Amino acid sequence: MKTAVSIPDDVFKGAERLARRTKKSRSLLFSDALKAYVARHAPDDVTEAMDRVCLEVGQPQDPFVSAAARRVLERSDW
Repeated sequence: MKTAVSIPDDVFKGAERLARRTKKSRSLLFSDALKAYVARHAPDDVTEAMDRVCLEVGQPQDPFVSAAARRVLERSDW
């Protein structure tokens, strides 16, 4: 999907430099950055993934541990 956004000149120039240095297209760079940003701001998705892994390896889900993990993830900068 194509979209247009406005960003500050310094952010654009920094993205251009990074795209060249990493040999990525600007579109891929912005897409990767947005994916990372969305993932970082979706702690429930991380908790759900961890819960699925625990179920797969046979570890019972502990409500206290789940709540504590959620609190830690919400306060963490990723």
